[in-house]
Amino acid sequence: MHQIGPYSLRNNLFLAPMVGVCDAPFREICSQQGAGITVAEMLPSSRELWEKERHRLRRIRAEVGSPQVIQIAGSDPAIMAMAARRNAEMGADAIDINMGCPAKKVMKKAAGSALLKDTALVEDILRAIVAAVDVPVTLKIRTGWCPASRNGVDVAKIAEDCGIQLLTVHGRTRECRFKGAVEYDTIAAIKQAVSIPIVANGDIDSPERARQVLNHTGADAVMIGRGAQGSPWIFAQIEHYLSTGTLLADPGVDVRHGVATSHLAKLHAFYGDKRGALYARKHVSGYVDGLLGAREFMQCFNAATEGKQQLDLVDAFFETAQPAQATAEGLAA
Repeated sequence: MHQIGPYSLRNNLFLAPMVGVCDAPFREICSQQGAGITVAEMLPSSRELWEKERHRLRRIRAEVGSPQVIQIAGSDPAIMAMAARRNAEMGADAIDINMGCPAKKVMKKAAGSALLKDTALVEDILRAIVAAVDVPVTLKIRTGWCPASRNGVDVAKIAEDCGIQLLTVHGRTRECRFKGAVEYDTIAAIKQAVSIPIVANGDIDSPERARQVLNHTGADAVMIGRGAQGSPWIFAQIEHYLSTGTLLADPGVDVRHGVATSHLAKLHAFYGDKRGALYARKHVSGYVDGLLGAREFMQCFNAATEGKQQLDLVDAFFETAQPAQATAEGLAA
């Protein structure tokens, strides 16, 4: 499945819309590293929140070689339809509806995965949004509200009937949040129940796991979330493995250095020098993970408050960086 509506995709590897992580700079990095599509951070549908700075930034188009997908959340069909229409008018190529977020602040508004308790409301929301826009509408859900109420198959059938063109399933219930084993069997059951493309999501953190999930569930694509943070090259690694059956080596120090500095430069340009320096902290630790002296480096890096200072620290670190494992083996020898 390399298609959403009229849009052709590079591959069937999706970046999950992680709030606070998947801003335009990170989506651009992941696109460069092989992601077939990157979904923007979740936006509230209520009008009074549209112009808040953090939400305005989430609507900025990323420089990616794939459709611009905006994800919205809410619980009022008319308001969500209005939000979908507005985002489409502002350039969104597709609208994704969030019915999978387990965050408490989203749940308090009866949005996200809370909607899975009310399938009549789910249908009202989906029909309203599909009727409101001319662009493809997709949906993200969980397998159900709780282990005793796994209604993902029912919701998937409603989604298909309402005109949803693609469905992403995180293989846990809302109650399970991000803990416990992923229910790949339920994703497989959903795939068997409907004819629209299904994207499997949950704990996909390696090429081997991606292949296992695709084989087990029959899903058309996989969505990677936390596995991409600090390791955006996971998309290229999975793409290579799925097409050749061989594993790409983890990137060397020079490649890590290049990706890290490119990402930092994008963050500083996007948010401004000081705010960009704050946002950079959550990403850089992944780029230096497993390298000798990474912990001490991050202590210095997190104390830096300006972009140039951060870039200088990264350059100095990678100039002499080497894998901690290789060093330990050398000492043992």
